[in-house]
Amino acid sequence: MLTGQSSTSNEEKILPVGGQAVIEGVMMRSPERLATAVRRANGTIELKIQEYQSLFQRYRWLNIPVLRGAIMLIEVMILGIQHLNFSADVAMMDENLRNGKSQADAPKGMSRLSTAMTVGFALVAGLALFFALPLFAATHLFNVEKEALAFNLISGGVRITLFLAYIWGISFLKDVKRLFQYHGAEHKTIFAFEKGLPLTIENVRKQGRLHPRCGTSFLMMVMLISVLFFAVVDSLIIYYTGSINLLTRLAVHLPLVSLVGGLSYEAIKASAKKPDHPVVRTLIAPGLALQRITTREPDDSMLEVAIISLLAALGEPYEHLLPQNQHATAPAAETFL
Repeated sequence: MLTGQSSTSNEEKILPVGGQAVIEGVMMRSPERLATAVRRANGTIELKIQEYQSLFQRYRWLNIPVLRGAIMLIEVMILGIQHLNFSADVAMMDENLRNGKSQADAPKGMSRLSTAMTVGFALVAGLALFFALPLFAATHLFNVEKEALAFNLISGGVRITLFLAYIWGISFLKDVKRLFQYHGAEHKTIFAFEKGLPLTIENVRKQGRLHPRCGTSFLMMVMLISVLFFAVVDSLIIYYTGSINLLTRLAVHLPLVSLVGGLSYEAIKASAKKPDHPVVRTLIAPGLALQRITTREPDDSMLEVAIISLLAALGEPYEHLLPQNQHATAPAAETFL
């Protein structure tokens, strides 16, 4: 039986695995492997298993607080796009089969250059919509440009409102609803593993779907921390220069977003040590509330996919628990980044 009790410390037990929902499947990440399990149209499960080590695992000098969080943020984006692309390829193969075409007609995964360009575009678009636009709105709609705290409270409020509107809007899409169900399956499976329970559908089904260390909670933490962080930064600029404007804020805030991401990563990481502390519960509450939108209750077939993905990501000594008809469809020894 699979349990999560092999860790030697509480932190190792809580933070060894993570995941992400993909098209009709789940990607799971352990300290040494990535695995994505995708449900095919015929009911079988397609697996992609690859070796993985973070940059700060390979280069110990990078494993320092804040910096490692900024590195993790970029890595997660790249890995997420690569495995989302794999699930899209599987979906396209099934679509070709339904239309009487050969599986070979399905487009192949993106090259490293295409992945880099996609990540770059996503970063630019995200920064423009969720950071630059709120700064522009707070500057031109409110007369608080030189009041650091008030300005950042307003721009932060605009940022959070835009983010919530975006999440709420896409939640009505049929495909996104299923993606959110797989997101719930990912969380339930990780909860069962962290509690040291055998990974059976029955055990996983009983778990909650709101996880405090979810990427959704991380993004909410970034937006909350950015309000206070940039209020301090703006106060220092005003103190030393006597003024501040939109261009100055754009020039200073945008390069520091990665630093805010690193601080948010450390905050999420620290919250795992005392999850029941009143302060910690207050800090993680907004992210958990948002997950009521970004996760939905999965069915048993989705739970099975998430379980198989985690088993594959954990590798030895858990590989023997995988169903015999499941196998990796990609080279099992490809290192990302």
